[in-house]
Amino acid sequence: MNFRFPKSEKLKSRKTIELLFEEGKSVTKFPIKVFFLPVENTENNQAGFAVPKRNFKNAVDRNRIKRQLREAYRLQKHLLKNESGLKFAIFFLYIGKEKLPYSKIETAMESLIKKL
Repeated sequence: MNFRFPKSEKLKSRKTIELLFEEGKSVTKFPIKVFFLPVENTENNQAGFAVPKRNFKNAVDRNRIKRQLREAYRLQKHLLKNESGLKFAIFFLYIGKEKLPYSKIETAMESLIKKL
């Protein structure tokens, strides 16, 4: 199994992100909300991560939570493989108000990926 998270799997396109928020669907499992949209022209699932500055003023805290989100996704992304070959643009938003232990983030991420 490939547990890497290369650049080709990172969601960076502004147009895709805007389309994701306008037309995509969302699922929530505290402390993470995920927006997703099927995309045809990509060869991999693409994922983006965000932590709002409103809830975490210090960049150190925001970066740590984003790092934990990326790690949880990287270890669970093999659950997204499906037979139909459908690829998604996925955006994970941390909606919690305080820092939670990695174990809670990991279980929330796993249940969200299984829902997709």
